[in-house]
Amino acid sequence: MAGKKVKGGSRKIRDKWKAKEWYKIHAPRMFNEVEIGETPSADAAWLLGRTTEVTVHDLTGDFSKMHIKLKFKVDEVSGMDAKTVFTGMDLTSDYVRRLTRRKKTKTDHVVDVETKDGYVVRVKPMSIADKRIQSSQEAAMRAIMEEALKSMGSEQTISELVKSVISGDMAKEISRACRIIIPVKRIEIRKAEILSFGEGVPEPIEEPQPEAPEAEEEPEESEAEEPAEETSEEEEQ
Repeated sequence: MAGKKVKGGSRKIRDKWKAKEWYKIHAPRMFNEVEIGETPSADAAWLLGRTTEVTVHDLTGDFSKMHIKLKFKVDEVSGMDAKTVFTGMDLTSDYVRRLTRRKKTKTDHVVDVETKDGYVVRVKPMSIADKRIQSSQEAAMRAIMEEALKSMGSEQTISELVKSVISGDMAKEISRACRIIIPVKRIEIRKAEILSFGEGVPEPIEEPQPEAPEAEEEPEESEAEEPAEETSEEEEQ
């Protein structure tokens, strides 16, 4: 009796990974278009809209900025290079937990800011105080933060605004403005996201670091010849 045929036994299993190619993901011009990773895809068109995130430390090597995550979205593919646009940033969850320990009061705020080059950014600062904040004080702080942030946005481009968030200058400016209401222990920009894009390509936040010149190989030192022994006048005579 002939054995039963296995259904689909002769069907070849196609390896989907073999059909995919690896594309290099680059940060936007705002971050000097450095390579931030790789992603596989069988079709370049499928990369459009794909998102990725890296820390500031990954881009700059600054260990003090490991808690800041930057978000990018692929909007163009050229050859094997996927180009991105900046879409926002936020703080890591463990960093926020360390700031908001017991006996601390955390207050979240939301302000929509328009930059002078037409970008609309939703900025979410958080204030941390050592004591409980009254509702009237919280309302006053929200009003001051909104005024300070909108004033900063109207005077800055998107590149300058993002730089002030990463460096901490924005948080310092808000903290100084809020002192007239209550001395806040700390203010951090918890999150920022771009709601609508403006015109033009944002300028780089920092100038790219020049590559260090290669050290020239020093010629091998030849063995020094031993000086000839000096003869005294008496020996010559």
